[in-house]
Amino acid sequence: MAYPIAAIDAVTNYEFADPELERKGWQETFIRGKIGAEESRIKGLTPEAFIEKMDRAGVEHCFLLAIKAGSALNTINRRVPYEKVAEMVRRYPTRFSALAGVDPTEGMRGLRELEYAVKELGFIGAHLYPHWFEMAPDHARYYPIYAKCCELDIPIQMQIGHCLRYSEERPLKSVGRPITLDTIACDFPELKLVGIHIGWPWTEEMIAVAYKHPNVYIGTDAYAPKHWDEKFVRYMNSFGQDKVIFGTDYPVIDLERARVEFEALGLREVAKRKVLRDNAIRLYGLKLPLSEE
Repeated sequence: MAYPIAAIDAVTNYEFADPELERKGWQETFIRGKIGAEESRIKGLTPEAFIEKMDRAGVEHCFLLAIKAGSALNTINRRVPYEKVAEMVRRYPTRFSALAGVDPTEGMRGLRELEYAVKELGFIGAHLYPHWFEMAPDHARYYPIYAKCCELDIPIQMQIGHCLRYSEERPLKSVGRPITLDTIACDFPELKLVGIHIGWPWTEEMIAVAYKHPNVYIGTDAYAPKHWDEKFVRYMNSFGQDKVIFGTDYPVIDLERARVEFEALGLREVAKRKVLRDNAIRLYGLKLPLSEE
């Protein structure tokens, strides 16, 4: 690989060429219009081409999201089947792990599916988009999911902070204030929580919650490193170096761009190793060597 530290990307969307999962208009309206990226980044993307990109970016392993973005009861939603992601992991076990999207409207059926994903398909964690359900992370309807994650001993990551307009037909409320994780962590001290998207624009609030609770972490994804708040960079480089996990939310941020800009932050070597690799290995119990091994 091009870098001495083989990174782990903890937030990667399943955007491979797949006719069953095509999102009409997504490339033009969101990839280009909202986040300013070239739509060619994901058009016709094969797993092999993506792995080549991973190698150029010095990324050894990615967590693929089997997302549940909104209830199936709503006409505007996106869902990637667990089996699709599980198959990708089976094909490339050294390069990918899987995270199971969760939906609070599914009740016990959703809990059984989550347990099946972990125990039978080998998923290593859960993933939640609170804004797609327009319920803040500390809403009571999520609590059975949190209890199941504790029972399964898996982390759950969730988007914290502001959300964009993913669809003109259904603008979503920004329900994910970081302080809501404080309530969850108090009620479930053993639950491993990852607030992804750095909590922007409430990044300092996200830092405060992660500092308070041993099992609350911050994911760096969805915002390019050169735009990160300087307070977040200082936290990551000092007393927060054990609480931050590298991610991109690809294709929102390209892996190669993220790595170049991350290296330019000038972090201390020990902090870089923990954020890019070791923290994810420890939190998710990955069977991968730590950077110093």
